[in-house]
Amino acid sequence: MFDSIDAVLLARIQFAFTVSMHFLFPAFTIGLASYLAVLNGLWLWTKETKYLDLFRYWVKIFALAFAMGVVSGIVMSYQFGTNWSVFSDRAGPVIGAPMAYEVLSAFFLEAGFLGIMLFGRERVGPTLHMIACLAVAVGTVFSAFWILSVNSWMQTPAGFEIDPETGQFLPTDFWQVIFNPSFPYRLMHTVTAAYLTTAFIVGGVGAYHLLLRRRRGQSAPEATKTMFSMAMWMAAIVAPIQIFLGDAHGLNTLEHQPPKVMAMEGHYESHPHGAPLYLFGIPNDAEQRLDYAVGIPKLGSLILKHDPNAPVAGLDTVPDEDQPPVFIVFWAFRVMVGLGLCMAGLGMWSLWARWRKRLYDAPWLHRAAVVMAPSGLIAVIAGWVTTEVGRQPFTVYGLLRTAESAAPLDSPAVGASLVAFVLVYFAIFGSGTFYILRLMSRPADANEPRLGSVTEGPTRTAGITPAAGAASHRSKDRQPGE
Repeated sequence: MFDSIDAVLLARIQFAFTVSMHFLFPAFTIGLASYLAVLNGLWLWTKETKYLDLFRYWVKIFALAFAMGVVSGIVMSYQFGTNWSVFSDRAGPVIGAPMAYEVLSAFFLEAGFLGIMLFGRERVGPTLHMIACLAVAVGTVFSAFWILSVNSWMQTPAGFEIDPETGQFLPTDFWQVIFNPSFPYRLMHTVTAAYLTTAFIVGGVGAYHLLLRRRRGQSAPEATKTMFSMAMWMAAIVAPIQIFLGDAHGLNTLEHQPPKVMAMEGHYESHPHGAPLYLFGIPNDAEQRLDYAVGIPKLGSLILKHDPNAPVAGLDTVPDEDQPPVFIVFWAFRVMVGLGLCMAGLGMWSLWARWRKRLYDAPWLHRAAVVMAPSGLIAVIAGWVTTEVGRQPFTVYGLLRTAESAAPLDSPAVGASLVAFVLVYFAIFGSGTFYILRLMSRPADANEPRLGSVTEGPTRTAGITPAAGAASHRSKDRQPGE
């Protein structure tokens, strides 16, 4: 059934599917790890039980999301050696070291302290437990540091030379490889997006329980109010910052990858006297035009060049074989930007409700927060689609084409593994996500139980622990002196 489909296209679809499913979990856990560290610090500082209740509530969800993120991420490294073995051979000398450092530093830091964070509060004392929470939070950000460094190098390669005999990329300056031209912008934009993703999920859960208690005529617990309040503070403060970071990232992309920006803006034609900002339209690659375009004159040049009359080049200056798929990039970019503006709007709305002292008594605000709960996840996927599809037709921008990076596999082999991945991912991670949603549907009650008290069976690796009742029974059967 896959004989008529290009093997490279199937490999790209497979990688896009697996990396999108994977990134949903780190996009959530990066922010959630920091949120848990803040909650734990507030509990130690104030001794208010609402912070401990929130920590115990969200740490269970974090444990599940973190585990699914680890498992789904394992597949990435295998695909580099199967579907993309040529890319691995050519770019491996450059990207191999940062990926190894991600495991040796960030992942080991997370894995080493995760158990203490989850189960160690009563075992190691408050100081070491707080250190463990901070270590996991730092580890998640550090992991993003290395992964984004690799991906940014593929977007804006630097600090390398190409071996004329083997065609391999060989590093000449490790610091230029890591801190390539687009890396600082992409790191800040992505990590901030992860914090916003967590804030809107937490805020959506808090709003859901505020609405539920209101419908029942009950007052919401302090933990629920605090959860919603903290999330709305994050939305109000960070969403505008994210818009600024996105603009800076876009200007950096215009400098280093102009065809990507042309596709994002729908600029098929050059505009020598100022480019419009197209709000909507249907990209037509065959005719090289934007059909049914709705735009604001001069605004595109004002945003991109800070001058309404500045000339802006279009895709008519780029050879057809070097143009990215405009339709996907154009609409993915608008989904991301549109959701970002909605996030900022919800944050401003929450400030208005807070100023009126109605933050916990604003049902329409709460409904909007519930609707916006998954917006961060959708926005980060749309952002990744914009970035990765906009880089096409290259894997290493301007130097190594995607068609030259794929392994020489037949379409049926790639298609069969794609179908297997889809079935397995939806079965396993769908079940895990369903359970996370079940946990979120329960409110963060006072005296939230510890993680250890809600897990079934032993939590140690030395074997099955005898039941307390059985141990007590055996002790009673013993005779004196035995």
